[in-house]
Amino acid sequence: MRHLKAFHIFHVAASSLSYSEAAEKLCITHGAVSKQIKILEAYLGQKLYYRQGRHVRLTQEGETLKGYTEQAFLALAAGVEKLSHMQQTCLEISCEPTLTMRWLMPRLSDYYLDHPNADVRLSTAGGPVQLGTNGISLAIRRDDFPSADTHQITELVDEWVGPVCSAQYWQQIKDDLNQIKMLHSQTRPEAWNDWNRYAGINSLPKLATLSQQSFAHFYFCLQAAADGLGIAMGSYPLVADDISRGKLIAPFGFSKSGKRYILLRQELNNDDPLESSFIDWLQTHLALCVPNIVT
Repeated sequence: MRHLKAFHIFHVAASSLSYSEAAEKLCITHGAVSKQIKILEAYLGQKLYYRQGRHVRLTQEGETLKGYTEQAFLALAAGVEKLSHMQQTCLEISCEPTLTMRWLMPRLSDYYLDHPNADVRLSTAGGPVQLGTNGISLAIRRDDFPSADTHQITELVDEWVGPVCSAQYWQQIKDDLNQIKMLHSQTRPEAWNDWNRYAGINSLPKLATLSQQSFAHFYFCLQAAADGLGIAMGSYPLVADDISRGKLIAPFGFSKSGKRYILLRQELNNDDPLESSFIDWLQTHLALCVPNIVT
């Protein structure tokens, strides 16, 4: 394309509506900016700017061109980003904190067996995420929030929930369920009420009459249950390992919560081989995480 340099200078100047700021950003002189704008106006046969006092303003034609240059340079930046990561060995993943600690971290060594050169870097967060920020290309989430239109969504596994506790604690209270201490997480305050609504368990006392204790985070709540402090509302696959090792039991089984764990990915990265290998591995292992005892 002819005058690509002039289009770029116009794009920078149009973003700030200041030749001086554009010159500073581009490390050129004010006069060089003005010269390139004039070249572009002559090439297009249109006035792109007009002066208003000491300031410059875009004409209607300038506004139209600005819209096109924004799209063009955003697309170019995305393409450069994609190409720069095609041979990447570093994979930045944002994951729900409790899922990271209780399911993903214990299994990462298995992924490294087949991908010894991969460098998986985990950060923990829940809820909405802006992919591409801080290098994050994949996010694993519980689907309890609206996702951005630019995200490709891959369903990983249904969430199953049910009360969990240590076997020793259950032996202490099983003959008198009024002794149950309900353990709550401030990050999922309605977990017990939600489960009580769709599980339809009639043998429990009214939840409001039971002793209760609250924890700031879900993983604290599950650890407290494993340590015999009460009964927590467990989420499968988060409690899968503790169930299989006997650290937790699920006396009332598990029910589908209607939620699922999903993976969010930028659509422009569909052909990234490292991302694809991790997603395939993740889907394969999570597909095995279905509880044996369901209600």
